[in-house]
This record gives sequence, structure tokens and C-alpha cells, in this order.
Amino acid sequence: MTQTTVTPPPTTRVATGPGPVAATPSSSNLGRLLASCVDRPGIVSAITAFLHSRGANIVQYDQETTDPVGGRFFQRLVFHLPDLAERLPRFSAEFATEVGDRFDMTWRMRDVDVAPRVAVFVSRYDHCLLDLLWRWRRGDLPIDIVQVVSNHPDMAEAVAGFGVPYEHIPVTKATKPQAEQAQIDLLHGRVDLVVMARYMQILSGDLLDRIGAPVINIHHSFLPAFAGAGPYERAKQRGVKLIGATAHYATEDLDEGPIIEQDVIRVTHRSSAADLVRLGADIERTVLARAVKWHCEDRVMVNGRTTIVF
Repeated sequence: MTQTTVTPPPTTRVATGPGPVAATPSSSNLGRLLASCVDRPGIVSAITAFLHSRGANIVQYDQETTDPVGGRFFQRLVFHLPDLAERLPRFSAEFATEVGDRFDMTWRMRDVDVAPRVAVFVSRYDHCLLDLLWRWRRGDLPIDIVQVVSNHPDMAEAVAGFGVPYEHIPVTKATKPQAEQAQIDLLHGRVDLVVMARYMQILSGDLLDRIGAPVINIHHSFLPAFAGAGPYERAKQRGVKLIGATAHYATEDLDEGPIIEQDVIRVTHRSSAADLVRLGADIERTVLARAVKWHCEDRVMVNGRTTIVF
């Protein structure tokens, strides 16, 4: 049984503007429970009976099974529980004993009012970074952006306007291990998610293992046909009619992590290479924002090399 319980830190609430948001008493008393295990009869009954016995009311429920006989069961559940913030630690411990252990579940439970803490990695392309910051400031993303990290100083002034700390950590082939150690030292224990918003560096398996949070990456969807530099120019030369973007979890296998979201747009022979770049940036922004939102709303569950998105 694998269990992760996220308890509410005292000063982290859902962000609605630039900079840290002051703590306020929880008002929704909504919790989310994600669970997966080998499918068998009685799972739903055990979960719902446990919630009912504690006075919790289920307000949303989604489930999926890969195969009703010997497949894997996945579930996302939102529940209302009076005084959730105070009761969550004990509530989680009792769930582990009475349900989680019984079904050998991998599960996590958290307070919906607590915003996941997010760090954004960026290089010199600013469109995804600024879009995430803008959506966060408007309250459109249920996150708290606590740090921006870049291998270049270019975005520091733009990020300062959002009240978010900016850390410039240069990376070269010779200094990559030291740079990644600096990133780990900066972020470990401070973030719940890392977003690569066009960060043009490959993260090592060691960093992914030690950073202490999942990592979401965004890239154009021409891969593997047009890997490397100048993909839009080569796509124009090849006469492509669709361009798009892919958001996925980063793994040690480059650009092969479980896919969260994708989108495409049609183009024609009249579209220049510059048009393709501009349209591609638009798609990258929206696809990445959706992926971050869905992840932070606990809608994404990994199943091997793929995902289930509720």
C-alpha cells in the first residue's frame, strides 16, 4: 500500500493574485481522494461506507477500470467533511488502516482549499511562462507559483511584476551536475509540482528522482519526425497540414513520459514558417495550462506509460 497525505500548510491557500496569498480559514471543507488498486468486487462499497461512517458527503465521483477481470481500478472522489482541515490527518490514517491496506491501494487525499505549490522552469521563450503567471494572477489556475527558475537572466524583469522569486542558475555541459544540485537544494520540500515552460534543458534521471515532485513538460507535437532545432521551418518545407503540442510527465526517457493533454490546429500552404511558430506557441500555452490545471485538480492518474484523465 502506498499512501500520500497532503495536509494543509498554514500559509498556502489558493492563489488569486501576485505573490503569496495570506492564510484564510477553510470555507469549502472539500477533500479529494484518488485511489488505484487491482480491481475486484467491494472497492467502491468499502470507500463509500468509510466516508459515510465519518459523516462525509460525496459530491463528485469518477471511476475507471482497465479490465473488470484482473484489471486496475482508478477512482477520483470529492467529498465534503465538516472541519476537514482539522480532521484530515486522523481521517487519512483511519482510511489507510480500514481501506487502503485492505485493498493494497495506492492513494492520496488532500484539502481542496490548499493550493499546490508550483515552480516553473524556463529558458528564453516566454509565452508559456507568462501565460501561466497571468492565469494564476487571474485565479484561473488552482495553484500557488512560488518560484521561477531559469538558465538565463532574460525573464527576471517580467517575472518580478508578478511578485514571484526568480532564480538564475546557469547550465553548461560541464556544470550541469552542479546546476541540478542547486535546483534540488532550492526546491526540495518547497514545491508539489515543477512545470517546464519551454525550459530548453534535459533533466537528468537523478534530478527527477530527487526533486521531490512530479514534472510536466510541453513541446511541439512534430516529434519524432522533426526533432532538434528549427522544427517549424522543417515542417514548412515538408508541407505539414497539422501542427500541435503535447504536455506530458517528464521521465528519464526524453519526451516519452505519460501524455496528459494534446491539441492540434490545421494550417495550409499559405502559412509561413513564422505563422507556424506563432500558432504553435498559442497551442503550447493552452495545452500546458490545461495539463497543469488538470494535474492540480487531481484529475490525472498515471497507468504505466499512459494516463487516465477524469
